[in-house]
Amino acid sequence: MAEKILIVDDDLDSLKLIGLMLQRHGYEVVAASAGNQAIMKAQSELPDLIILDVMMPDMNGYEVCRRLKMDSSTEDIPIIMFTAKTLIDDKVAGFEAGADDYLTKPTHPQELASRVKAILQRRANKGNRNTARRGTTIGVVGAKGGIGTTTIALNLAATLREFNMNPIVADFRLGMGSLGLALGMGRSTGMANLLKRPALEINSSIIEQEIVVHPSGLRALLSSSRAKEGLINIPTDTALAIVREMRMIGKPSVFDLGCGYTPLLSRLQSEMDTLVMVVDPAGVTLAMAREMLQEIGRTDRERVYLVVVNRVQVSQQPPWHEVEHILGQDIRAIISPAPDLAFQAMEAATPLVYYQPNAVVSSQLIKMGEEIKARIEKS
Repeated sequence: MAEKILIVDDDLDSLKLIGLMLQRHGYEVVAASAGNQAIMKAQSELPDLIILDVMMPDMNGYEVCRRLKMDSSTEDIPIIMFTAKTLIDDKVAGFEAGADDYLTKPTHPQELASRVKAILQRRANKGNRNTARRGTTIGVVGAKGGIGTTTIALNLAATLREFNMNPIVADFRLGMGSLGLALGMGRSTGMANLLKRPALEINSSIIEQEIVVHPSGLRALLSSSRAKEGLINIPTDTALAIVREMRMIGKPSVFDLGCGYTPLLSRLQSEMDTLVMVVDPAGVTLAMAREMLQEIGRTDRERVYLVVVNRVQVSQQPPWHEVEHILGQDIRAIISPAPDLAFQAMEAATPLVYYQPNAVVSSQLIKMGEEIKARIEKS
């Protein structure tokens, strides 16, 4: 895939010339002609490099650079400041704002191409060194409500902890925090506290302040069951910043994304290294799941891990191969019905796999965890 470069300049002729030159070198080019537009493009496109003019009418390049470096989603994108200003003080101001390099106009196309190549290579090398330190992300979503999505998310995280990993389970379902209730922490409002903040303020240390620890040692970022919390609008840019920052502290991070194809799922699905979709074999659920999979798209469907939760006796349900045919997706795990055991585990405020690890349903959940752990290690 071609590396993406965002060019920011209010001079349309410069935009065209630089854009054509970079395209000839095989780069994908995105353009912006104003400071605010540049910030929005950087946040939505997440380019590999930004070439940023200093002199613009609405917001100068120094301020754009500072704001991008304060945003956790764009802080690692290298920036080349590009301007007609030649004074040393101007270059110093650019570097103090966070620029990685500084070029003065006019510049020879070969020099610009050389600087671009060098910075992108440094970024690639840095990325390779950081990969081992980044945790993976696992989203858990139900085709509809009431089929055990939260139970799957909680017990997946609990199982991964037993495999000597250090997961965090996080609940994006404001006002419907059954995950917190299942852990005996139903009043925790950590997720809501974070989602009230602008995306620029989200960082790993702020997230860690909102994380609670279950007596088992499992870490959790929770929503409460307070109805009023459900009135909070979830800003997707803040949610995106939370997910990206949690890669640095959750090894891995497991997110309960609720049910259905919501604006939140639409925004976050590409951030999930694995997307666990929970269904039951009922016709209505399968029809909803099929629609969801179509919206998720072919590319992201490669990361889908399909889990079927049986809620009634198998004889009353379609065979597994029929479910796979309906959804066009392989079933990765089948979970047996165990309502009494699930109730007892919730009353004990303990994940089911800890409450009765030798039960059939626990064995199935543990096997699911083993497979997802293998996917993490393979990636």
